[in-house]
Amino acid sequence: MRSLISFRPALAALTLITLLISWTNAEYFGMEILAEIAVLALLAMSLDLLAGYTGLVSLGHAALFGCGAYSFAVFTAIWGWPASLSMAAATLLTGLVSLVVGAVVTRVQGIFFIMITLAIGEMGYELVFKTRALGGDDGLAGIPRLDLSAIGVDLNDPGIFALTLILLVAVVYLLLLRLLGSPYGAVLTGLHDNAGRMRALGLPVQLYQTSIFAFSGALAGFAGTLSAQHTMFIAPQLLHWTTSGEVLVIAILGGLGTLVGPIIGAALITLLRHELSDLTDYWGLWLGLFLILVVMGGKNGVVGWLEAGWRFVARRGAQSKSTARRSNDAAG
Repeated sequence: MRSLISFRPALAALTLITLLISWTNAEYFGMEILAEIAVLALLAMSLDLLAGYTGLVSLGHAALFGCGAYSFAVFTAIWGWPASLSMAAATLLTGLVSLVVGAVVTRVQGIFFIMITLAIGEMGYELVFKTRALGGDDGLAGIPRLDLSAIGVDLNDPGIFALTLILLVAVVYLLLLRLLGSPYGAVLTGLHDNAGRMRALGLPVQLYQTSIFAFSGALAGFAGTLSAQHTMFIAPQLLHWTTSGEVLVIAILGGLGTLVGPIIGAALITLLRHELSDLTDYWGLWLGLFLILVVMGGKNGVVGWLEAGWRFVARRGAQSKSTARRSNDAAG
């Protein structure tokens, strides 16, 4: 049992090491892919807090991601604010927007929650798409990156930027792991398992759901500020429901409610998309078949399959030790 408890953190450490090794061997295009993986991993982890741990499946998460990206772009490219202040302000603003939205959407549950988050997300997409001051369908360019030259770090270097994002993923993972291991995290898990029972125990269910929606949205907005700095260009597609769907697929593929699963899912989806598109024009078909096989396998995504393999190996090891002990006792 102890080995199973430590499996996911060990898997997360192995994933981080793999990304770092890839970084040491990557060229320019590889650095861009690693940065893309890191941004998607942060966004997917924020959604996992809702869908995987609290049971709130949102199809409007991309709107919060886009809110962070567009806020950062407006603060820096249009208003001329420094990037450091803009990141904090954009994250805070997205958190406040998420708090307001969460107070509304958590009044309903199930399919109604999914549909209302989808509707609000599409409202945000249409607002940005039609607003010429935000670039409309042409998007916004000229977005600067955070200036860390004072400490000798040049984020305009693709390699340094990718490494910074990978390390940020590790830091955010550890912070979220600490959060989910707290009494607050235990309440979130209880809400996922049986919200009605938690309500019967006297807990303010909607307050908890609203708070995690706001926190998750702020983290999505933070990921949006990093996405804007990565590409130095943003477009309304960031807020579209298809982006929300892609992030949900990433979390499901990796393993909902595992925290490390979204990181693995982001890496797999990004790599498969780039590699398969080089091999065939029908890469979407093969990617879809891969997703179906993983999900229909009856496990919780890739992490679920790996955990099943770990249990099998641990069980066989325990049986071997037990057999050897009985043989020694009989011989004695």
